[in-house]
Amino acid sequence: MDGKLPYEIPTEMREFAERSVEQARKAFDGFIGAAQKAVDNAHGSAESARANTQEATRKAIAFAESNIAATFDFAQKLVKSKDLAEVMQHQSDFLKSQVATFQDQIKELGSAAQNAAAKAADSVSKATKGN
Repeated sequence: MDGKLPYEIPTEMREFAERSVEQARKAFDGFIGAAQKAVDNAHGSAESARANTQEATRKAIAFAESNIAATFDFAQKLVKSKDLAEVMQHQSDFLKSQVATFQDQIKELGSAAQNAAAKAADSVSKATKGN
């Protein structure tokens, strides 16, 4: 014999180690699950932000198109004006119309921004409740 005693791990210590490994595995699985949910929620939030940005961009383009069309109509009226009084009347009408249009466009964009913010807040709220 070489004089060495065989090393044995006490049963209680072995059971404790097995439980510790199992608990660590469960904790890790929970962490991975939470990480996957976070990625999914981030993707959903990013997709929502992209859709909101796309909608706002479409509105801005439509507004620009409308404003440019109104400007061309105004220019055409100016070209056809017979005297300075008619030019001034067209100018006054155009300015009043554009101010009203601009106010409506600002309201619409503000409303769209509020809706987008509400959707984003709702998405964040759902994401945090899901965890």
